[in-house]
Amino acid sequence: MSSGNDASTRAQKGAAAEGRAHGLDVGWTVSGYLVSGMLAYGLIGWLIGRAVHVSLLLPVGMLVGLAISIGFVIYRYGVQGAVAQPKTSAKSTKGDDR
Repeated sequence: MSSGNDASTRAQKGAAAEGRAHGLDVGWTVSGYLVSGMLAYGLIGWLIGRAVHVSLLLPVGMLVGLAISIGFVIYRYGVQGAVAQPKTSAKSTKGDDR
């Protein structure tokens, strides 16, 4: 009897570990988007700032890159994540009461 219980415990632990691994993967992806956005637009701001002799364009470019990255992360993991999850509505619950 204990072998069946052990198998379910192992399955639960495996599912929990898989969920943590997926969360860690998403965290690294989001961090990568934020850092790469700041670096890319900071580089663009630095290059344009060197061309026009305005040193303020580096931090402005970094802030613009961070804002674009945050918007993309919200779109990708906020809006699309909500669309991917099934929604329950009052119509679907009323139809099941027959």
